[in-house]
Amino acid sequence: MRNAVPVFARRFAARLRALAAGLLLAAFFCVPSPSAAQEFDCAVSVNYSTLTGSDFGFLDDLELNIEEYLNDRSWTEDTFREDERIDCTMELTVLEAVTLTTFNARLVVAIRRPIYNTMQHSTVVQFSDESWQFQYAQGQPLVFNIEQYDPLASVIDFYAYMMLGYDYDTFSEFGGALHFETARRVAERAQSSSHPGWAALGNTLNPGRTELIGQVLDPRMRPLRKAYFDYHFGGLDRFLANPDAARNAMLQVLADLDALYEDISRQHVLDLFFLAKYTELTAVFEGWQESNQAYDYLTLLDPSHTSVYESLLE
Repeated sequence: MRNAVPVFARRFAARLRALAAGLLLAAFFCVPSPSAAQEFDCAVSVNYSTLTGSDFGFLDDLELNIEEYLNDRSWTEDTFREDERIDCTMELTVLEAVTLTTFNARLVVAIRRPIYNTMQHSTVVQFSDESWQFQYAQGQPLVFNIEQYDPLASVIDFYAYMMLGYDYDTFSEFGGALHFETARRVAERAQSSSHPGWAALGNTLNPGRTELIGQVLDPRMRPLRKAYFDYHFGGLDRFLANPDAARNAMLQVLADLDALYEDISRQHVLDLFFLAKYTELTAVFEGWQESNQAYDYLTLLDPSHTSVYESLLE
């Protein structure tokens, strides 16, 4: 039986119980859901404009099929209200037609999360997958079965569970564990295939899918997963009510990530955090009395965006 409590209530429940001063929020989050909805509200695009020489118009159907596959099925046991669905995008660019039905493609996936008590959203994570080869013929259905590898559906399944894991981690400490473990199961089923993107060992800074989920679930990276919760729940969600307290919480996140950076070699999953957050972090700390300290952390942890962080010194 699906959980009848709205998923926001489930996500926040553990934290709310620990926050005696925050009990005023509990009434809002515990309102029974009038109706259930699926987890994703995902906009899918398929771009095959580089292909020439044959009629590939049937790939328009692929766009609709992926969108329905993501948005119309239930991925968890939780109940989502319509306004709680996870805002995401999936952009598929077909780079090459190997045959009339086999394609090499690039996939970019991103999710956003609402900021409490505002109309604004924050990008949680963005993945860029450069190594996807799949088969698709006109009228081909997408069939969900995480126990059986499929070059098309398994990649979509993998990123669906990655999105769920990251989203749930922002609402409770390590709340996405179950979904990350499911993503790992999908990757394990794909290990016997010869398709690109599933290699167990790869470039640490530009990993394949198996290496990516391995980094996420590496026990050494638990401080990074906790940082997603502290940053969103302790920082962004409280920014409107108490900006200084929120900034201090977010500065502590940077301090914690600095300690993590001292202990491990550079990891792609750490870069993903800053790829999603660098402009937001700059806006949060700009003009604050501790902006110089934020600058020091950010330029150490995310040197590729140093030019953006320069505004913190003005």
